[in-house]
Amino acid sequence: MAINKIHYTSRFIKDFKKLPKDKQKLATKREAIFRKDPFFQTLKTHKLSGKLKDYWAFSITYQDRVIFRFINGRKAIFYKIGSHSIYDRV
Repeated sequence: MAINKIHYTSRFIKDFKKLPKDKQKLATKREAIFRKDPFFQTLKTHKLSGKLKDYWAFSITYQDRVIFRFINGRKAIFYKIGSHSIYDRV
């Protein structure tokens, strides 16, 4: 299942701009993989639990994640990007 549209929240955009350039570049590469196959093994895509049970996450690096939701099958909304601390701020 390929993703044909990604919406970015203003929070996501703000957080992305704060990342070091090397992490921005890697995040852009991971997004391209996500668009082709959101469950590609490298991304380690997983459903979240607890208060974030309606969200999913995938890995950019060992520490950095993107929190997102699937909408209407082939679309996604990216909410947050950053270290594990982003789970506290959704």
